[in-house]
Amino acid sequence: MTRVDFYLLATDDEAGCERFACRLAEKAFRAGHRIYLNGASRQQVERLDELLWTFRPGSFVPHRLADAGEEELPVLIGCSEQDPGEVADVLINLAGDPPPFFSRFRRVAEIVNRSPEQRAKGRARYRYYQERGYPLAHHNID
Repeated sequence: MTRVDFYLLATDDEAGCERFACRLAEKAFRAGHRIYLNGASRQQVERLDELLWTFRPGSFVPHRLADAGEEELPVLIGCSEQDPGEVADVLINLAGDPPPFFSRFRRVAEIVNRSPEQRAKGRARYRYYQERGYPLAHHNID
């Protein structure tokens, strides 16, 4: 069954969530996982694509956009409307809702910042997973 981890960030900006998503993707990649990074919009997907090259000096996270070719890389970046198929075991979700394909992943990481709007959406996602019986955990990130 899919395990869902909520990461509650001390920041209230979207850029902080995106940087944390890159850090989490790098950690999962180094642990041998395949990751699908799910953005809220095409613009966010493009920012994440760029940020994975620049979020930390010396970092290297092999990745590509989900709709840009067939090359197998450990990290794919896409939007909720793009079903990634069976390509990864970790989903990092930055979208406002759980994507319809979340249950095919072993782990889901939900990233929530401090803004009131994001906290409310995060609580709704938490209830969604909880009502369906998924194992949940939360982590406060300073």
